[in-house]
Amino acid sequence: MALATSILITGSTGRVGGALRAVWADNLAGGVPILWHGRRAGPGVDVIWDIGQNPPVGLPEGGIVLHLAGLTRGSAAALDENRKVTAAVCGAVRAAHHFVMSSAAVYAPGADPIAESVPPAPTSDYGRAKLAAERAAQAVAGDRVTVLRLANLAGADALLGNCLPGRMVTLDPIVGQARGPERSYIGPRVLAQALAALFGRVGGLPAVINLAQPGVIAMADLLAARGQPWCFGPPRAGAVARVVLATDVLAGLVPLPPATAASVVADLDSVPGWPR
Repeated sequence: MALATSILITGSTGRVGGALRAVWADNLAGGVPILWHGRRAGPGVDVIWDIGQNPPVGLPEGGIVLHLAGLTRGSAAALDENRKVTAAVCGAVRAAHHFVMSSAAVYAPGADPIAESVPPAPTSDYGRAKLAAERAAQAVAGDRVTVLRLANLAGADALLGNCLPGRMVTLDPIVGQARGPERSYIGPRVLAQALAALFGRVGGLPAVINLAQPGVIAMADLLAARGQPWCFGPPRAGAVARVVLATDVLAGLVPLPPATAASVVADLDSVPGWPR
């Protein structure tokens, strides 16, 4: 299918949007112009829109929408804004193909890699809100929606994104995992590479894609690769041992390099000004 005439990125002032902006800078994804959305005027904001209010004049009618806008924390009632905002975006740009950024949090944690075919079973208010947003998008835009269930994005995650130089980081000890909790990761440059490739394949994509580099990374290894001091804290009830996404579907569309602690940190550190 031919490349779209434009890409609208909602929520571009958030952390994932900031990563993409830092990587792409003035280089357009796949040579297609990007329209960066924000709720308020600011540097690099092309489309000002308080989503849920009347869409602004000049909103593209088609092309591609990468929907990032939404809340990551708050009460269940507050997080329900994700569903409302997603439905509003899909309704306002009806002729577009919508890539809706969701989260691995829609799955229940488990020992085995989690495939897209596994029924969602979120265990947090955030995961439940993201699943509701997925369903809202599909209800409004049908087969013009591709849901992207994102793993930990290096620099936007709760671990690397909140590290301060020299400050000790405390990890949850996990029985049988000498290096602590284990997760799927993706670096900001690899994320941008994957998205640009998926944008060029609109028309033949599955409804849901796990978005991660293949492999599993222990949190202690990430911190060591970053030179961050760390220690184990006391055992904590509810500590999540492992969340690993199966990446076979993505690999069939966009082969990505495997994730290692060193490669993910190198990717993160190669992006100017990231994380902010």
